[in-house]
Parts: sequence; C-alpha cells; structure tokens
Amino acid sequence: MLFWRSSSNQNTDIDSRLAAFDESFAQPFPDNTHPSNNGQPAGGKLLFLGKTRWWWISRTIAACIALFMLLLLWLAVTAPLSKSLQPIAPPRITLLASDGTPIARNGAIVDKPVDVRELPPHVVQAFLSIEDRRFYSHFGVDPRGLARAAWSNAFGSGMTQGGSTITQQLAKFTFLTPERNLTRKAREMLIAFWLEGRLTKDEILGRYLSNVYFGDNVYGLRAASLHYFYRQPERLTLSQAVMLAGLVQAPSRLAPTKNPERAAKRARLVLKAMVANKVITQAKADATPVARLDVRVRETLPTGTYFADWAIPQARLLTDSGYADVRMTTTLDARLQNIARKVVARSGVAGAQIALVAMRPNGEVVAMVGGKSYKESAFNRATQAKRQPGSTFKLFVYLAALRSGMTPQSMIADTPINEGAYRPKNSGQRYRGDITLEQAFAQSSNVAAVRLYQKIGGQEIEQAAQDLGIRSPLTLDPSLALGSSGVTLIELTSAYAGVASNQWPVEPHAFKREEQGWIEWLFSGPRAFSGRMHRMLLDLLGATVNKGTARAARLSIPAYGKTGTSQDNRDALFIGFAGDLVVGVWVGNDDNTPLRGVNGGGLPARIWRDFMAQSIRNAAPAAAPETRKAPDPEGPIEPLDLPDLQELPIDIGNSDVRIDQDKGVIVNTDVGGVPLEIKLDRNGASIQAAPSAERPAPEPR
Repeated sequence: MLFWRSSSNQNTDIDSRLAAFDESFAQPFPDNTHPSNNGQPAGGKLLFLGKTRWWWISRTIAACIALFMLLLLWLAVTAPLSKSLQPIAPPRITLLASDGTPIARNGAIVDKPVDVRELPPHVVQAFLSIEDRRFYSHFGVDPRGLARAAWSNAFGSGMTQGGSTITQQLAKFTFLTPERNLTRKAREMLIAFWLEGRLTKDEILGRYLSNVYFGDNVYGLRAASLHYFYRQPERLTLSQAVMLAGLVQAPSRLAPTKNPERAAKRARLVLKAMVANKVITQAKADATPVARLDVRVRETLPTGTYFADWAIPQARLLTDSGYADVRMTTTLDARLQNIARKVVARSGVAGAQIALVAMRPNGEVVAMVGGKSYKESAFNRATQAKRQPGSTFKLFVYLAALRSGMTPQSMIADTPINEGAYRPKNSGQRYRGDITLEQAFAQSSNVAAVRLYQKIGGQEIEQAAQDLGIRSPLTLDPSLALGSSGVTLIELTSAYAGVASNQWPVEPHAFKREEQGWIEWLFSGPRAFSGRMHRMLLDLLGATVNKGTARAARLSIPAYGKTGTSQDNRDALFIGFAGDLVVGVWVGNDDNTPLRGVNGGGLPARIWRDFMAQSIRNAAPAAAPETRKAPDPEGPIEPLDLPDLQELPIDIGNSDVRIDQDKGVIVNTDVGGVPLEIKLDRNGASIQAAPSAERPAPEPR
C-alpha cells in the first residue's frame, strides 16, 4: 500500500512546527531573535555585573592558580633551594692566638651530610616511624597526620602535637623562624609543597637528617652519631638508632648525656612505633637493649672570652658556610694578653670596672680585657660600652686647630670664661693666663679647648674625629670639646693608632690582612698627615706625658698620650702609644656613678705604664736613684746644699703638691671633703684648713 502526501500539506506542517519552536525559544529572549549572538546560554541566571555563577567560579580558580604560581616564584627567589644544603647553625670555629695556642671555640658541632642510600634500613625506619610514617606516600603535607594532631591536642593527654611532616620540619628550620602562628604554618606548608616538587624523597630525608638538632649543641645525624657513640652513622646499631631518633622531639630535655632515663624511655617508644609500623617484630623490639654512650671528646676550651666574642663575627665573614670545623689564627698575642690580665687584676680598684685594649699601629688587636671578670659579666666594656672620653677627645679639637693654621706655639687664653651659657672651669680652677697650645694640651686646659671650639667650629672638629675613625654620633655644642659625646674605647684607641702610624683611619681587626697592592693603595689606600702636621701632633702628645697631666705614664722610651676624666669623675681614661703598641685604658662604674679619687692621670695612666713596661723591651721607667749618705753629717742642711729649685706643681689624684725653694713643700688636698693645706719646711709640718675658694670641686680634665 502506497502513502502519498501533497507538497502543500508538507509545507504547512513544517511552517507550523518552526513557528511553535520560535515561539517557545523566544520567550526567554523577547527582544532578541538571535539569542546565540550575546554569548548567554539558555536558562543562564545573571548574578553580579551581568556574569553567571560559573563565570565567577572559573575566574576565581584561575586567579588562585596564578597566585600559587607567583608564590612559587617568590619562594624560588627568597628561599633558594641551596639554603637547605647549608647547616642551620654556624659550625664550630676554633680561635688560635698568634703563636697557635687555642684560646676559644665557638659554634655548633656539625659534620658532613649523610646519604640516605648508605644508611642501614633500621636507621631510616627509626626516624620515619616516630616522625613521619607516610613520608614516602604524601606530597609534603599529611592530612591524616594533621587530623590526628588536632584530635590529640583537643582531647588527648595535654602534650601538644604539631602534625608536621619531615618535609615541613625541613622547611621550618631551614627557611622559617621558630615562632608559632597560622601564618608561619601556612608558609611552612607552601615551602613543603615546593620542596617536594624540586627534590626527591631521599634528598629531602637526607637534608633533614643532616641538619636536625640532637642536643648538646650537636646538629646532624653524623655529628650526633660521633658525639654520643663515637661511630659513623652507617654503622649504627638498632639500639643506637632508636635513641638518636627519639631525641629529635625535645633534644635539650632528652639528651642522654644529661637525662639518660628520659632518653632510654623515649627510645623504647621509638621501638614501639617501629613495631606498629611493621618494620620490626615485637620480639626484636623486646630483645633490643638500651644503647650505651661512648662520649670521648670533652670540651676544654671556653666558648667565649672578651676577645673571642668580638672576633667571632669577623671570623664568620671570612669563612664559607659549610659543615667543617674551622681553625683560624687571630692577631691576639698570648704573652701580651696575660700581661694585660695580670695588670688589670692587681690594679687595686674596688668596685669599678676596668677595660684595656692593645693594638699595633695598623689596627691588629693583640690584647683585650673587657672587664674584671668575663664569668661574672660578658659585657665587653672595650668594644660595647659608649662612655664619655673626657679630655682624650681634645686630640681632635687640637687637630682641627692645627689644620686651621695654628701651631703648638700659638697662644690661647687660659682664663675663666665669663660670658655665654656654657662656662666650663679648669680642674682645681687653676688658670695660667696666655699660654701656648702645647701647654694648654699638656695641662688639659678646659677653657682653652672650649675657646678653640668657638674659634674653629664644631663641624671642623667633628670632621677631624671622623677622619681618624670615630663613628659614634657626636653632639655639636661647646661641651664636645671636653668629650661629652659617648664613644667606645676601641674606636678611640684606633683613632690614636692613626696618629701613631700616620695612616688613617685605622680599623681594628682580629685577623691579619693582606697588604694592599700599589694600585689598590693608590686609589683606596689610607690617608696620611704631612710630615709637619704629624710632628706637631707628636709634640702635643709627648708634652702631655713628659710635663703634663700624664707624667705617671712616663717610660724610658718616648711615649705619647692623653688623659681624660669625664664630668664628676664618672670615667677615667688614658690613651697612648709607645714602641709598636697603642693602648687604651678605661676605668669606671657600670652604673655611671662617680669614681672616688680616680682621674685619667692617676690609675689609668699607671695601668698603661705597667702594661707597656712589661710588654716592650727596655721600656720600664728608670728606678729612682738611691739617696747617697754622707759619712758624718754635721748640722742641718744649708740652703746652698740644694740646687736652685723653681715652683714644681705635681698632681696626685685631686691633690696639688708644690715644691718651693723658700716655702718648702706645700700640699693642697681634701680629707672627707674638707680642704686642707699641709706645709712642710725646715720649721716642721703644719696643717690648716684651706679656704674653700682655693679648693673647688675638680672639673673634667
């Protein structure tokens, strides 16, 4: 049977169907007959800014991926992978004196890294079982471990657990600080992902074992194995391996050298974890004894001294970061250091502190004492304490004056300053009228120094101090001329070394330096004074020792220096040089209270003289000649028997002694704050109270 349909009916049927389709499709888009042109799918729901939910989700995912890539790029720049190859603690450095004698050892005990493939299986499994059982299956972060730690912290026995994997621990102690917060934890996880993507599992485990802390200042499995059992990690027994693996959780508390019971208990816990991890049987665990220690190396050298604490940072800069112990020869002279220590010990000062630093004119430090006892106080008063230098700072004032065209024979008024807000006084209010710069420097005239400051200007004096190596900030007011700005003893001594060597600035250092080549010296070498300028400076410093306030520092060889006493006798100093040594001495109290009866020309100058006399051959001052006895003296000594003596002033502490041909010996002093005048002549001795105007409170000198 045949079926036939006319063409007209067929067209009508198609048209009707198309019309019905258009009507239904146009309902969501009544104003657009071509809805596919605007890119909006049928049935889509607009959310924000005309975009759908899926549009925003896709863009958010893309942004997160981009941010993650940027973070990985940031890690590659700020946390270089090579850092995980370096020891996390500075390795040991042994400092030697210039003659090779060990003087101090500082730093952690480390050794070369381990290769996981060369370790016995029970060593690797001991650490994995107690620290990270799924180490070889996770990608840096273990969700199960985090969940277990969270549950234990919330409902456990109270012992906090971190849930960190070995990769996270490597990230933490290699790249991050030990602080505990969510931000650090997030960074730790991110770095862990990065490490997992860059390194193999064995490389990560090897770097972890080579750096983790095992107590007793020991870092890394090889160093710990040698320290506790005196054997290489490749030969560790099961009992030794589980004890070392157990230390990682709390090294200081579990170290077997200090807490053997805790270490043994923790080792049993590691064995239990290995049984649970099915790497050993229960019978094997039960048969494993507690490991016996074999500690053969005992530390005998101190970890620090005043000199070592100052030298170690310099040593770190001179050595590469690695796992090997380093031995470095310093500039310290063992003989001179012993002399310095003995001189300071027998100085006789009561509660005050003493600092001494000795160096060669080129800045090589050969002796350093930072206080009376390093054991009681490791604070180094030679390098760390900034104290007022008193009149030792006048070197820079007079250098600026000489640069301005003045000479040691130029005149300056040594008279009271009666104008202006700042009116310093001389020590004992002794004034000499118009005197030369050499006399003013030798007698440490305060008013002369302030007048020079007013004439030259503070900036010129500051420049002179900075040229000679003073780096501490200086306050530019007239009191600067008397040393009101704090400096360290070592930088002040270095400045005087610049005068001694006529090459400045001098940088103090603990390790010998290579001599500069002539090209380097030509373009960046030290500066020097002209011959005339250098001679004038030596004249000033020599006059202070020979006929000024530093007579107590005189030697049998030429000596140069300057005394200094800060306001109210809070600091007493003497800085000087002789032979091939430049030495600075400071005496003061840590609480900055005044010293009693101590000034720069007294105890510091005598300590300096005693050190120099023992350190430099033939430098000891000549002994006073013995008094020749007459065979049969008859009657008193007549005036003609004595040479014609002029008035000779002598400073003894805060006392003033004068020897006069006619008046005899006159001593102005004070006892318990009461000024006294003691006169000794041919008629005997007499004591009477001196007018208060004659014995004012001493000023800085």
